[in-house]
Amino acid sequence: MKIGVPKETIAGENRVAMTPESAGYLQKLGYECLIQSGAGKAAGFSDAAYEAAGVKIIKTAAALWKEADIIAKVRVPTETELKRLSKGKTLISFFNPGGNEEGLELAREKGANVIAMEMVPRISRAQKMDALSSMANIAGYRAVIEAGNNFGRFFTGQVTAAGKVPPAKVLVVGAGVAGLAAIGTSVSLGAITYAFDVRPEVAEQVESMGAEFVFLDFEDEVQDGSSTGGYASVQSEEFRQAQLAKFREIAPEMDIVITTALIPNRPAPKLWLKDMVDAMKPGSVVVDLAAEQGGNCDYTKKDEKIVTPGGVTVIGYTDFASRMATQASTLYANNIRHMISDLTPNKDGQIVHDMEDDVIRGATVTYEGEITFPPPPPKVQAIAAKPKPTAVVELTPEEKRAKEIAEFKAQTKRQATLIGVGAGLLLLAGIYAPPSFMQHFIVFVLAVFIGFQVIWNVSHALHTPLMAVTNAISSIIIVGALLQIGSGSWLVILLAAVSVFMAGINIFGGFLVTRRMLAMFQKS
Repeated sequence: MKIGVPKETIAGENRVAMTPESAGYLQKLGYECLIQSGAGKAAGFSDAAYEAAGVKIIKTAAALWKEADIIAKVRVPTETELKRLSKGKTLISFFNPGGNEEGLELAREKGANVIAMEMVPRISRAQKMDALSSMANIAGYRAVIEAGNNFGRFFTGQVTAAGKVPPAKVLVVGAGVAGLAAIGTSVSLGAITYAFDVRPEVAEQVESMGAEFVFLDFEDEVQDGSSTGGYASVQSEEFRQAQLAKFREIAPEMDIVITTALIPNRPAPKLWLKDMVDAMKPGSVVVDLAAEQGGNCDYTKKDEKIVTPGGVTVIGYTDFASRMATQASTLYANNIRHMISDLTPNKDGQIVHDMEDDVIRGATVTYEGEITFPPPPPKVQAIAAKPKPTAVVELTPEEKRAKEIAEFKAQTKRQATLIGVGAGLLLLAGIYAPPSFMQHFIVFVLAVFIGFQVIWNVSHALHTPLMAVTNAISSIIIVGALLQIGSGSWLVILLAAVSVFMAGINIFGGFLVTRRMLAMFQKS
């Protein structure tokens, strides 16, 4: 089968769904690769580079759509592109199925199978195909760069002979993939970074990156991300009001605000309202990563940068990933080829569209003339749900006493049983075993007892060096190998030589490990 990649038709879109590198992997799966002339130019991939990778160059989009069995794209296909589909063809692209009913209906009428990359379920096995995360990661990074380009000061604080510069204060609203990327970039640039998310379980991730998590004084239980596929969920009106009150409180202190809150197939929630923007200092910057779905900020205008009457710059670009086209294309092309790899279990260049597979079923929005969106929930949850803490029942003094007595009796019974069994075994050994065996056996038992007592009282931090020394000392068996190495039998000499070699490793390695471990506890 042939995989074709057309040139993106949306103005300003620089990404491409196939790179020369990814084409090599697809060819190994048995596919023939086609690409429209100039499709990768804006991302830094020339036609010559594709030809060198064995990709066939097609001059026009119409010819490519006609010849290819599988079409891979970046942006949501236009009506003209969808009309080029036919029965049996497969389209892999971002599709926005929740807001693209006409596109779904047209794809169904054409009988094509459509895989929407934004619908890949967020489960561990599908991470390599998660194009939303790949693009969000780039968008989060680029958002901080765009904010810095429009901010009139350093991110990091400085004290110089010419004056003191305070560090910028950055607030990231939403700690998903884009939010965490923005947090990491902001912290690395030296800004004082704050973050907020409706999922309390991400607080540890935020704090581990060096940012401060903004907590709400809110009593009700908040739904975690385990039941929503790893995404934030819609919260109650009471929670929303508490959230907005907190934002109003901290808005005057923030220099840069980056909003990333977005739930798939829903309009972006309004979180940074007009009065909050007006409360910010002149020269501050708001970057709205949810602009494509209406934006989190009241002032946001899609694909525009505006300056409010109060002097705050509000950026509503929707092409952050496209502004880093080479990197974005590389990651997205990898997502595509991993998806195609899953669709090609036999690696014979033939698609097997397994609707029983959680990932393929979740991402498929039309299949064999039927609309299959929305998909059923995956059988495996995105995140293991946290077990609810069980209430601790406080025992009365009488109950505690009774519990202690019961535990003591059970422990005594176990010990008595073990001692009885051991005594019985020793008695049998004493009756039937020869005297020479008993002498060695007594030494063995004493060695085990003393060794247990010694090891038991050693600090955990010293277990590794102690065991290393024990290994070295136990290699006294090397003496036996040395005595046998002068034997007249070549087989005995060979085995003795191997024994000396192995025991030597144990001796020298044991002491070296011990020395290295003990050096960790020295001050100098």
